[in-house]
Amino acid sequence: MISIALPKGRLGEKALKLFQEAGIIPCGDIGFSSRKLILELPGSGVRFFWVKPSDVAIYVERGAADIGVVGKDILEESSPDVYEVLDLGMGRCRMCVAAKKDFWDNPNRTLSVATKFPTIASEYYERQSRRIDVIKLNGSIELAPILGLSDVIVDIVETGDTLRENDLEVFETIFEISARLILNKSSAKFRQDEISKIVSEISKIIESKG
Repeated sequence: MISIALPKGRLGEKALKLFQEAGIIPCGDIGFSSRKLILELPGSGVRFFWVKPSDVAIYVERGAADIGVVGKDILEESSPDVYEVLDLGMGRCRMCVAAKKDFWDNPNRTLSVATKFPTIASEYYERQSRRIDVIKLNGSIELAPILGLSDVIVDIVETGDTLRENDLEVFETIFEISARLILNKSSAKFRQDEISKIVSEISKIIESKG
């Protein structure tokens, strides 16, 4: 069977519906929830399993999954050795630099940057030849500039509501984010026919939606 890793949460649920729309699995209720970790569908030749979003690429890279659905932010941060084959056009948001509204960047001093994405932040400022001090945080990133822990933050922005509610604003957009379909490199080679069919059907649905 072809193994497909889906991220837990809304994105994974949307991805599952996409596979249904593509005719890869039956439409309707298939009894798969985030509490049931694995769903095997022998008639369709596929099985799905839920994992933490940041772990999807690891399962695909290591061969535990042939196919995965993962955010572009995770691919940019961890650079897994996988094939990125389709932009699924869902889960859209942005990776941004944000700070307090009155922030001014003094180029003569080291910029302190709080983020969950140290690689993305480091590479972004390296391209600008900007000296930075990266502060790795795991949650409540918006607090960092408010409490003086950092000058700016690098984080995902969807609606911007949380920033506005805390008197912060976006200063730069680093890149656009959406969900991507990724493939294990060995699977893509040795199970080419099966995987190519799945990718093709998913691609048709995406194109039909414009």
